[in-house]
Amino acid sequence: MAEVQLKNVSKSFADTSAITDMTFGIDDGEFVVLLGPTGAGKTTTLRLIAGLENCDAGSIEIDGTVVNHYTPAQRNVAMVFQQYSLYPHLSVRDNLAFPLRSPILKTPEDEITRKVNEVAEILHIPNKLDNKATELSGGEMQRVSIGRALVRDPAIFLMDEPLSSLDAKLRADLRVELKRLQAEMKKTLLYVTHDQIEAMTMASQIGVLDEGRLVQFGTPRDIYQNPNSTYVAARLGQPRINLLPSGLFGENGPQGASQIGLRPENIEVGKGRDAHILRVEHLGDQTRLHLKFVEHDLVTLIDAHSDYQEGETIQISAVDPLFFDAAGSRIS
Repeated sequence: MAEVQLKNVSKSFADTSAITDMTFGIDDGEFVVLLGPTGAGKTTTLRLIAGLENCDAGSIEIDGTVVNHYTPAQRNVAMVFQQYSLYPHLSVRDNLAFPLRSPILKTPEDEITRKVNEVAEILHIPNKLDNKATELSGGEMQRVSIGRALVRDPAIFLMDEPLSSLDAKLRADLRVELKRLQAEMKKTLLYVTHDQIEAMTMASQIGVLDEGRLVQFGTPRDIYQNPNSTYVAARLGQPRINLLPSGLFGENGPQGASQIGLRPENIEVGKGRDAHILRVEHLGDQTRLHLKFVEHDLVTLIDAHSDYQEGETIQISAVDPLFFDAAGSRIS
C-alpha cells in the first residue's frame, strides 16, 4: 500500500471545469470517502488518480512519486466501477483470475490459484467459483467485481459508487463487509459516493465536494459536528439539519450571524417556544416530529415511546446551534 497526494489538481472538459485546485492526502492504509452530489467531480477525481484522465494542472503523487505522466498500468491502482463489469461467459474463478493473467503481471498459474481461492474465502463466495457470472445475484456479482481488485496488490483501491445499484439491505450488508475487508487487509482505499450513510459508516476521513472543489476534509465526526458551511452541514445527517433565520429562538448569535443550524437532536422538547406538530413518524428506535415553528418547517427526534399526536402544540428550544452568515459560511 502507499500514500497518495493530490496537489492543486485541476481538470476541465471543454468549457466545463470538473475539478478546481484540489489538494488532499490519503495516508497509507486509510479509508477515505469523497462525498458529493452528481456532477461534484467525484468520478473525475478517481479517473485522474487512475490515469484514465490527465490533469490540466497540479500533481498526483503515489508513494512519493509524481505519476502525472505514468500510464494506468504503471500507477499500479485497482478500480471498482459502479456497474459490475464482469465477463458473462467466464466463470467466477476466471473472472477473478483475469487481472492476474495480464501480459504485464505474468502471474504463475499456481499463484493465481492461491490468490483466487484466498479472495473467494474472504468474500464468502468459494462455493460460487465454478458458476458463470450470469448465474449470480446482484450482491454476488458485486463481490466478484470487488474481488477482481483484491486479487492484485495495488498501491491504492479506487471505488466508484460500487454499491449504488444494490437494494437497501444488500447495501447495508456490503458496507459492513467492505469496511471489515479494508481494516483486516490494511488496504489504502478511496471510495466515492453520494450516500451520506456510506460516508459516515465507512470512512476514516471524508472529503466533501461541491462543483469540483473540495470544501471540507476531516473525520466523519468533525465534519458532522463542525461543518464549515451550510452546504457541508446539509450533506451529512439524517434527518437533514434544520436551517432557520438567526434569532428565532431568542438566542444571541455572534456578529454577522444570519442563519442558525440545528441538528434534529439539538432541539429540546418540553420547554421554550410553541411549535405545532404537523406529522409524527414512528421508526421503531426513534420518533421524528415534523413541526411548524414561526412559519418554518423543522424536524426533531424524540424518544421512541413518546405519544405525541399530530395537531398538538409543544414547546421547543435550541441547544448548541451552529451559526452561519448570509453566504452560508460558518461563524464560530
